Amino acid sequence: MAFNWKTFWTRASTALIFVAVMLTGLFWNQYAFFLLFTVIHFGCWYEYQQLVGKFEPRYTKITPVHRWAVQIAGWCVLLYFTGDQFVWRDLSLHAVGWWMGLLLLFMLPITELLFSRNIELINIRYSFLGVLYISLSFGLLMHLRALPEIGKIAPLAIIFTIWINDTMAYLVGSMIGRTPLSVISPKKTWEGTLGGIILAVATLSIWAWWIDLPVHHAIAISLIAAISGTFGDLLESKLKRMAGVKDSGQIMPGHGGFLDRFDSLLLATPFVWVYFQLFILR
Repeated sequence: MAFNWKTFWTRASTALIFVAVMLTGLFWNQYAFFLLFTVIHFGCWYEYQQLVGKFEPRYTKITPVHRWAVQIAGWCVLLYFTGDQFVWRDLSLHAVGWWMGLLLLFMLPITELLFSRNIELINIRYSFLGVLYISLSFGLLMHLRALPEIGKIAPLAIIFTIWINDTMAYLVGSMIGRTPLSVISPKKTWEGTLGGIILAVATLSIWAWWIDLPVHHAIAISLIAAISGTFGDLLESKLKRMAGVKDSGQIMPGHGGFLDRFDSLLLATPFVWVYFQLFILR
């Protein structure tokens, strides 16, 4: 596909604000990180519910209690995974997430029985999938951030890999891309995808020298994040095709919504988390 300079500069200029906000949340302290991904979590949930409602009309009929309770229940997953590193005035966010989650687990079925005229199992299924797709992923990212020794390195490695992969895949694909990757996302090409993955792995491997991360771990983490992140992008593209929309939202001109920005992260995080559990934290 031909390189579109107008689209590129629109994306680049609006990305500056996005990057500034992200870097503040990533580098300031753990509470800024938690606040940043709390906002992103609820933004992704709002767009997810809107998308599902477009291809499954029955989901638009869920009660306000269901709509908000499932989002808060998902947020409790984030709180739970903060561990012992997020304590504010002797109040553990981990404990708050645990007890709030138990309360919602008890109250949500009761409110559904009391206030829903017709309980649709498919609505419960889509809400549960949302918890797995959005809340669990961000919860695992929060768990990586809460690790005592590598708390900053782990999420940064995932996010920077995805940023580099997405940017390089776009640039390489725009310049030399010829072979479509998937009918789900016709603009993606094999050339751009492979170019993005290779450059992302190379960049993180070089960065590993400065952060005392063994190069073989950097290669593995970046490779896992880049490949699974690409599938995450395709998954969200599939949801948008089913919903019949181009973007999941409009938070940034040229970039779409929350899900458009964090679709790769949502799928990459669980796979990288498993790698950490198996090969780094054991």
